[in-house]
Amino acid sequence: MNLKKIIQRLLKGDVAIQYQEQRDLLAKERKDLQGRIAFEGWGNSFLSKRNVEGHCGRGFYQPKWISSHYTLLDLRNLCISPENKVIRESIAKILRQCKVKDGGIYPISKKSDVYVNDRFLYYASYFQAEQEDLKSVIDLVLSEQMPDGGFNCRSNRSGAVHSSLHTTLSILEGFTEYKYNKYTYRIEDVKEAIGSSKEFILMHQLYLSDRTGKLIDKNFLRLSYPGRWRYDILPAMDYFRYSLSNWDERMQPALDVLLKKRNRNGTWNLQAKLPGQTHFDMEKVGKPSRWNTLRALRDLKYFGIDGLKYHIEAGVTHFVWLPFFVSAPTF
Repeated sequence: MNLKKIIQRLLKGDVAIQYQEQRDLLAKERKDLQGRIAFEGWGNSFLSKRNVEGHCGRGFYQPKWISSHYTLLDLRNLCISPENKVIRESIAKILRQCKVKDGGIYPISKKSDVYVNDRFLYYASYFQAEQEDLKSVIDLVLSEQMPDGGFNCRSNRSGAVHSSLHTTLSILEGFTEYKYNKYTYRIEDVKEAIGSSKEFILMHQLYLSDRTGKLIDKNFLRLSYPGRWRYDILPAMDYFRYSLSNWDERMQPALDVLLKKRNRNGTWNLQAKLPGQTHFDMEKVGKPSRWNTLRALRDLKYFGIDGLKYHIEAGVTHFVWLPFFVSAPTF
């Protein structure tokens, strides 16, 4: 594969792709690119959906996929500036308007949904909400950890007895974002939950039953973006990079699948589009995906797979074998 051509192709994508490529693949922190996300392309398009009430759609969670909740999640994953004033105002409004008696955000069947609260924690931590406002959310999520070490969004609503890979990965992202942004409330409990939740995913080799060794769900092998609440092996691998985890041999089956999905030209396709309303489509199903290619390449780089190491010299990208390199926490 011609890595130089792949890098050049990514650099022609949306400014959010350009920023993350420069940061995660080329080890260049381009704050100028990050600053443009709010004013160009996908970032600007998402922000334009905010109405005079400070929400997207009809409020925090309606209509589901174009509500404030999922729009803020998309903006977090674009890596728009965490200091964005408009977004911080929206999160403050949610905290004022949407908290309920159990301390969580948004009740389902009279109880706050664990998954919704952890997705909220993920982007609220990134945009640096006040710790005092997040305490009850932390308490709620931690209280729902299951004996197997993971989490299930149905634990406090329908009596689930086994953790879910979907929910556990989402909670890992939220707790890790909380830790990275130097919150201190119950941080030791959070760290302990991160450790046991990582082990839960590794116990399943990222997609296999721990009892039978068989594929849990064929959709776990279909690379989609945005993933919303659904799990697949690519965001799981990306999480282990994001959390600066060491290589574990139990990741190997998922890595083998990921490498088999690579196109001959070195890109990865968008394999699925999740059902539901969208503000707009960032990419087309069945076509090479900048999102999936970026995520796969930075994971291969982090774990030193395929000799995928490179550096910049005199403005020219050179691809060479280099020693293991750990990038800054990114997602």
